[in-house]
Amino acid sequence: MIPALTLLGTVATDALGSLSSIAPAITGAGAPAVSSGAPTDFGSVLAQVTGDAVDKLKAGEATAISGLQGRASVQDVAKSVLDAQQSLQTVVAIRDKVVSAYQEVSRMAI
Repeated sequence: MIPALTLLGTVATDALGSLSSIAPAITGAGAPAVSSGAPTDFGSVLAQVTGDAVDKLKAGEATAISGLQGRASVQDVAKSVLDAQQSLQTVVAIRDKVVSAYQEVSRMAI
């Protein structure tokens, strides 16, 4: 499942990168720049969310394995597994929205 999340982030970043030529017209070229460390475009945000989800899934798996080996408490295992589940549900919801948007764009008349 993790390679699929990485692939989703890569595909979305590549697709949004190809639209960079029309981005100034959409976002307004004269808009003030944001100077914070947060990502400013959709591709960066999607890549960050995907990376965070992969990290939480890996942490959940590692904690579950530690719990089976007796090195982690039941509460720690439950918390990390629930965090991983929430991250996975978020990624699935984003994927569904991206697919829905793609289908909507593909139905548009040119």
